[in-house]
Amino acid sequence: MSPLDFLTDLLNPDLAFLPKALAVAVMSSIVCGIVGCFVVLRGMAFIGDAVAHAVFPGLAVAFVVSGNLVLGGTIAGVLTAVLVAIFSQNRRLKEDSVIGVFFVGSFALGIVIISQAPGYAGSLQQFLFGSITGIPDSDLWVVAGTSLLVLATLFALHKELVTVSLDRESARAMGVPVFRIDLVLYVLVTLAVVISVQTIGNVLVLALLITPAATARLLTDRLGMMMLLSPLIGASAALVGLYISWSWVLPTGGTVVLVLTVAFLLAWFLSPRGLLARVHRSRRRRGEPGAGQATLRTAVEGAS
Repeated sequence: MSPLDFLTDLLNPDLAFLPKALAVAVMSSIVCGIVGCFVVLRGMAFIGDAVAHAVFPGLAVAFVVSGNLVLGGTIAGVLTAVLVAIFSQNRRLKEDSVIGVFFVGSFALGIVIISQAPGYAGSLQQFLFGSITGIPDSDLWVVAGTSLLVLATLFALHKELVTVSLDRESARAMGVPVFRIDLVLYVLVTLAVVISVQTIGNVLVLALLITPAATARLLTDRLGMMMLLSPLIGASAALVGLYISWSWVLPTGGTVVLVLTVAFLLAWFLSPRGLLARVHRSRRRRGEPGAGQATLRTAVEGAS
């Protein structure tokens, strides 16, 4: 299928679900791309994966009672995040242990709940791997409103989020309420995950949160540019992934993730800080005066 044919299908009234799927995919990619920058900077990939599990029981309950999926997932994710924050105050347990207990338990609870719904197997597959055909008009507006809320919160608390992400102890010494900022970030991650689940699925949503930001991190050292590149990469991958999946009848979520993975690999090898550039610089420095010191300095800078 040519891009022109794809555009024709997007404008076809009989395929109204297709532009809705594209809109949700692009909006969720933009939100995940920006939120993901803070997740990557703080080394919170495990948190992102855990939140994706935590929202599942709320999604399941909302599905069973025919309620709003975004609201159900948000309540479950926020409740679990608060419980983790409270139980993590016990210094005998590390935070990652508490996260493992609560978030995996939440996912198991979601499976038990959704098993009570008619068509259990199909419903579970839809939640785990996404579905471009099951997005109602109401969810489109909910996703748009939630995206604006997340972006507005990020803008309002940008300084505090950056300060805590770069140095928690310095932020605490400066009087920044680190605990509350952590809770806000957990809530934002939860919202970003929830609005992405319908398109890309619960299992693969972590890629939408992490991979664009990680790719952008390979391309720039500036946080502002990273927060610009990351949503751009995510939205582009959503568009290309949807086009490929529609053309070749492939799963949308998996295709979008594969496109993101290819983009990451290209950045890893071809970016100015990528593998090929490092090899080229290393070869140029061989035999030059002070090459050993330059190589050591480069290694130290790369490790930092």
